[in-house]
Amino acid sequence: MEAKGKNQYGHRMSERTLTILDSNGIPVRNRKVAVKQVRHGFLFGSAMFEVVPLANNELKAEKKEYTENIIDKYLRLFNFATLPFYWGRFEPQKGKPDTHRMKKAGKWLASKGCTIKGHPLCWHTATASWLMEMKNVEILQAQLNRIRREVTDFSGIIDIWDVINEVVIMPIFNKYDNGITRICKDLGRIRLVREVFHAAKKANPDAVFLINDFETSESYDILIEGCLEAGIPIDAIGIQSHMHQGYWGVEKTLEIIERFSRFGLPIHFTENTIVSGHIMPPEIVDLNDYIVDSWPTTPEGEDRQAREVLLHYKTLFAHPMIESITYWSFVDGGWLGAPAGFMREDGSLKPVYMELEKLIRGEWWSGQREYFTDASGKVDVTGFIGDYELECEDGKACFTLEKHGGDPLPVHLRPLYSSEEVFP
Repeated sequence: MEAKGKNQYGHRMSERTLTILDSNGIPVRNRKVAVKQVRHGFLFGSAMFEVVPLANNELKAEKKEYTENIIDKYLRLFNFATLPFYWGRFEPQKGKPDTHRMKKAGKWLASKGCTIKGHPLCWHTATASWLMEMKNVEILQAQLNRIRREVTDFSGIIDIWDVINEVVIMPIFNKYDNGITRICKDLGRIRLVREVFHAAKKANPDAVFLINDFETSESYDILIEGCLEAGIPIDAIGIQSHMHQGYWGVEKTLEIIERFSRFGLPIHFTENTIVSGHIMPPEIVDLNDYIVDSWPTTPEGEDRQAREVLLHYKTLFAHPMIESITYWSFVDGGWLGAPAGFMREDGSLKPVYMELEKLIRGEWWSGQREYFTDASGKVDVTGFIGDYELECEDGKACFTLEKHGGDPLPVHLRPLYSSEEVFP
């Protein structure tokens, strides 16, 4: 089953009237202009933790070359990156956060045209061990201070955050004791969500803040409903889809999307995984419990992965409530050692990469087109939502096609030799 329809991607397109003006503000009349897309408005991304040591010049020559190859292939395909903010790793010693290194990584990615998300600000797993020395009231204060610090420090670099992760199981998590489960038990889910979201929103009112979970049952549905009824400022709903036990299929995917669409909030598919090796046995309840000596990719599995990933992306991109797709992760051997990446561990590309590139940089890409301005210097431009460059013999300019079009946009040309990019 696949989402059908003659214009199933029409909501991803936009049209806008431009008025082309030369450096003196005079309309450029009856002139041929070349327009090309340079960046998607939709967020296609992946976890990109590898960039942290690279941006901080911490890699030896061979590892650096290997990592540069990974990121080069990544940037050819994606415009969105998730960086790690697991508290126990970001601040293993109280009062000594890894802010400097992470800022360098964020700025490096931003310089390559990436939008960046931080993951996560509050989570019971991989949290700071030193919280266990505190009373619950002190743990909560430390958590809120941590959120204010990170959201403030990274404002302008990272303005999208997974604020709280996997809160459905947070108060009943029993694999090991931790400070965040303690305060979630004490406060209850909704109050903790309210506290962390209000802290984040106050620190950066313009940022996008997500609640994120692997739980797609009615438990998550009920939690979100309760949070919204309590006035919690959730900007988007994060849904994980780690399909180590097999592809969900279009029907299940659409059922989940439709169920969470009722809240009227954008949906981000935050952690997508489809393996290219053997499928994890269905009796495994917690995916973390599946431990094997090796989990190799196979030719048959890679063919299956390519088909299923393409169908998954087409299903998500066709739905108007979906605003981003983040894969987890880009290279085989990541979480659980699974062969789930678009690249093999030796740095070679798998079929899924080439097939997805045909969509993201082909079918869903406006490429370069020629237009002609009219007698008043106006031209109607149509394309996929995103950033564009325009060029004619009088100069060049940048503009953005936004979701809802907008009023006629004056576009001021710069000299052709200028390297400056200025998007409105």
